[in-house]
Amino acid sequence: MKEIKSSDYSVWIGDHSFSKLNISAYSKIAILVDENTKRYCFPKLQKLENSIVIEIKSGEEYKNINTCNFIWEQLTEHNFDRNSLLINLGGGVIGDMGGLCASTYKRGIDFVQIPTTLLSMVDASSGGKVGINFNQFKNHIGLFNNPKAVFISIDFLESLPENQLKSGFAEVVKHALISDNSLWKRLLSIPFVDLDWEDIIETSVHIKNKIFSADPFEKGERKKLNFGHTFGHAIESYYLEKGTPILHGEAVFMGMILETEISHLSETDKNEIKNYILSNFALPYTPKKYNLHKFLINDKKNQSGKINFSLLNKIGNCTIDNLFSTDEL
Repeated sequence: MKEIKSSDYSVWIGDHSFSKLNISAYSKIAILVDENTKRYCFPKLQKLENSIVIEIKSGEEYKNINTCNFIWEQLTEHNFDRNSLLINLGGGVIGDMGGLCASTYKRGIDFVQIPTTLLSMVDASSGGKVGINFNQFKNHIGLFNNPKAVFISIDFLESLPENQLKSGFAEVVKHALISDNSLWKRLLSIPFVDLDWEDIIETSVHIKNKIFSADPFEKGERKKLNFGHTFGHAIESYYLEKGTPILHGEAVFMGMILETEISHLSETDKNEIKNYILSNFALPYTPKKYNLHKFLINDKKNQSGKINFSLLNKIGNCTIDNLFSTDEL
């Protein structure tokens, strides 16, 4: 079992990592699941006394205030107090929304993240960002609040369909492009099916942990983690509004392609990035930029009426606060 220490919590990677949690310290425990994690992942948890299961529907379209209301109602009906714990067992939707609900219930109870998707293991479960979508705008309502711990078990990946695994891999690619050229070279040289997931996850968590530990509230360095996400979130919002949601990683892959185009890179590097993504991952249709306009102008990172991008100046290095008007795009 491996431990990666963050500011005030640890990320544990390996089988049985959940045993590191002191269950006896809490008066009551709730486990937040969806229909998929209840079926495939919940049976793998140790039996917890004084626990209830709160089940919500899976999917980005349910990451909203209505689902939060249901979660708060369940905690209230079961008389959860401030010494209670919420365990978020699932992917990015469960972790983000469960974290927000725990952080605001009675002004805050503890929560832990047990990510069950590759995306949540390498990205969403750590860093302290919690939130929900609002009026089709991605992660429009939220806050920064760290979990008590993150427990990563590679076993959960066995239940993932290939498209979910590849969606999560978008964040690994992002981490390589913004911060680790050696990881990028490794990804280029190893076929997707032959990747060592525990090694990939550990490397990716280390990269993200180093970045957000230096800048927990996204005032500077942490903005690098937004590469691919300005266009990516707009694309995701576009599909949410159409009623045909796509996977987060699919949107981020498309966002990285579009943001690679406006980065300060050589044509050789731009082509290398685009060819790698397009040859390894089947992606939905990329909307025209004019269809993304209303989502871009409402992006939470914008400054002075301009769209704010984190862009590459070389593979393994990223610059922040690149401002563009919508006309320039």
